[in-house]
Amino acid sequence: MPTFPRLIRHTLTVGLLSLLAGAAAAQPTGKAAKGRKRYTFAQRDGVSPYVQNVTKNTDEEQDVDGSFTRLGYRSYTDMLTEIEALKKLNNWADTTYQRRLAALPAGGVLLVTIHRQGPKNAELSNLTLTATDKTGKEVFAQTLAPGNGRFFGRDLYQAQRTIAFPKMDAQELNVSIRDAKLYQTFEYTLTLPAVQ
Repeated sequence: MPTFPRLIRHTLTVGLLSLLAGAAAAQPTGKAAKGRKRYTFAQRDGVSPYVQNVTKNTDEEQDVDGSFTRLGYRSYTDMLTEIEALKKLNNWADTTYQRRLAALPAGGVLLVTIHRQGPKNAELSNLTLTATDKTGKEVFAQTLAPGNGRFFGRDLYQAQRTIAFPKMDAQELNVSIRDAKLYQTFEYTLTLPAVQ
């Protein structure tokens, strides 16, 4: 008779230990758990003049932890200038020019580029992009559509995505890209130019 309470106690102990072990395994470990270091002052991006990096996100950081995320922005005016130059260069017909012109997003585009170690880690659906204004109000949010990366070198894989951005007045936005697999958030400051 005393074996029955002992069996229940043993079962409850094993169940509790397995529950705690599962919770501990779900927590990020190693470099991913530390998060990203932040700059004291936001650093201007070398590729996109509208973007400033808030979190340290350089090629040197990529060599350390194997992850790199870059945000770029192309305004409507920049893309229109490019299309007009291509029209002159390629001698496009009016229909081709009109089709390209109609496809331009009025608010410009965001360019997201990631480098990750291993082909499975370069999955774009792990990323969620959120833009907030100075008051903290969310003005844009999107989880990226699935897409795989291509080999970039040294076990790094690169994936890119272009996202149409809504038309807004000239302002400064805080943009964060959350990587669900790495448990890291990459933060940027985006300065939208005046719409012309």
